[in-house]
Amino acid sequence: MTPDPRSRRRATPRATKKPQVVTRPSSDDEHDVVYFKRHVEDDPHRASPGRDFLRSTPTAVRATMRSVLAAVAAAPPKSFAGGGYWEAMKADMAGWYEVRVDGPKRHHYRLFCLLDYDAEGTDKPLLVVIAGRDKPFRTVLAPADYQAVRALGEEYRKRNPRSIE
Repeated sequence: MTPDPRSRRRATPRATKKPQVVTRPSSDDEHDVVYFKRHVEDDPHRASPGRDFLRSTPTAVRATMRSVLAAVAAAPPKSFAGGGYWEAMKADMAGWYEVRVDGPKRHHYRLFCLLDYDAEGTDKPLLVVIAGRDKPFRTVLAPADYQAVRALGEEYRKRNPRSIE
């Protein structure tokens, strides 16, 4: 039997990929790390609770938290293997994430973050640092602490374009 002179590769039409229309940032994209900044009506000094907390932590804790934020944003967050530093929260805090770092003198430090895919005027999705809390080793935060963090998150989401720095 003689080989067919027609190449089978040329006989089949090439499949072409259709361009995807990007309508908003995707959770698969690299994220920008930003800090929530309170609006003038809510806080005359326009404090940034997450950034202010981060600045108040010990140097080693601050450096670790910043490197975790950078790594998570580049991963992107849903693909990041947290190693205990980046955790999705549950129950009343579902949809929130926390950066967890243990500090000196058996003290725990937490940064509470949201992922934002609906912010106007941004090319990338946002990893938003909302607030921070610390607590002694083997204790839990009070329900009022979690409520205060959720309230800041609601304040962040009620404005679009977002109030960030």
